[in-house]
Amino acid sequence: MSAAPKVVGATQTVVPVYVWELPVRVTHWLIFFSILILSATGFYIGDPFIAVSGPARDHFVMGTVRVVHLYTAIVFSLALFVRIYWMFVGNQYARWDQYLPVSRERLRNTWEAIKFFSYFRRDPLPYPGQTGTAGLAYGFIFLIQFVMIVTGLALYTVYAPSDSVFQNFGFLIPLLGGLPIAHLIHHIGMWLLLIFMVLHVYLCVLFSVSERSEVDSMFSGYKEREVTVGQETHDD
Repeated sequence: MSAAPKVVGATQTVVPVYVWELPVRVTHWLIFFSILILSATGFYIGDPFIAVSGPARDHFVMGTVRVVHLYTAIVFSLALFVRIYWMFVGNQYARWDQYLPVSRERLRNTWEAIKFFSYFRRDPLPYPGQTGTAGLAYGFIFLIQFVMIVTGLALYTVYAPSDSVFQNFGFLIPLLGGLPIAHLIHHIGMWLLLIFMVLHVYLCVLFSVSERSEVDSMFSGYKEREVTVGQETHDD
């Protein structure tokens, strides 16, 4: 029986790996910029800080801000739903099981990532996709984003015209405990998303130093990965 193959003259080389498919990249940036616009307009709706001279009906600032908020929320919702759909039809790095440690491999990946962030592991994981801890964090963020859509629909029923399709979501108000509770949840969710975005940008810059392709991979779709290249030999 032959022994296991040995690799002689092995060298490390960097190869590009196609990780983030086009739908993942497009929805990522749509969600990113939508959150920025929704946060800015949401702040104004909650506490109008733009002063105009003359009667408010001549400027319609609040109405304009609400329209921008509404259409941006529609873009945000569609992008999120497309991203969730891609969790079931995309490549291995976009799949839903990247966000839940349901397999032994993902559990091990999560544990190794925890060791890295706890300084018990020197090098980051040689995995081009999401680490186990990142997957859990993003899964939680997807949940918050869905809650933002639900609470946003409930809040908009107050301002939507009586014949608007959005009035069909009025049943959400009692389910959420009333408008004040829905507003509070919506407000807290916005802050959680903004805090996550700051941490996300920081970690992307941090990993771009160690992995050399973390930031621009969301533009190109490719990440760099070190592989061992050599000649296999067998001992008889």
